[in-house]
Amino acid sequence: MKDYKRYIIWLDYFASSLSHSEGRRVGLDKAVSTPTLEELEQAAKLIGLAPDAVQCTHPRRTAMKSGYISVERRGQKSQLLKELAMALSGVKGEKRRHSSH
Repeated sequence: MKDYKRYIIWLDYFASSLSHSEGRRVGLDKAVSTPTLEELEQAAKLIGLAPDAVQCTHPRRTAMKSGYISVERRGQKSQLLKELAMALSGVKGEKRRHSSH
């Protein structure tokens, strides 16, 4: 049964290798290379969430290893994705790309 009190956040939302049409939900300047489920889970904890992680394939990309976290709803999902992207970048130790270059 679907839990409407939680957001589903797919790894694909943050993958710099994917285009928006392929599932990336953050800007390329906020995306990271090859995010892992463990890193996404760690990023969620850094911003005060209690994630439940699930390793699986995305319904649209069954050949690609993926997964998602389920987190308590707070605010708008788009804002939460931006916060997670910033934290995920820190977890991965990646430098932000600047769109002005």
